[in-house]
Amino acid sequence: MTLSTHVLDTARGAPAAGIAIALFALDGPERTLLGRSITNADGRTNAPLADDLPAGSYEIVFAAGAYFSERGIAAFYDEIPVRFAIGVNGGHYHVPLLLAPWSYSTYRGS
Repeated sequence: MTLSTHVLDTARGAPAAGIAIALFALDGPERTLLGRSITNADGRTNAPLADDLPAGSYEIVFAAGAYFSERGIAAFYDEIPVRFAIGVNGGHYHVPLLLAPWSYSTYRGS
């Protein structure tokens, strides 16, 4: 199973470049860091966040506060954790984040 993401700054109507992202595997209350990445000029990571994830529970943490702070914009959210489950059927999972200083939205993309 592969996993990718895409971050759009909806307040600017543009991709969100430079957002730090961390991927964790979840096992009950335990989190294990699987990798880190940063979004490029297109708001995507240069490579998938993961190429071969087994079924299970995961969390992507987006460093939204640092992104807005670096641009001199006051924002409500510091880190945005998105938790999701991957089924046994595998395939490709895409977790986009639509981001603004005072709100966010996410969904399972294609």
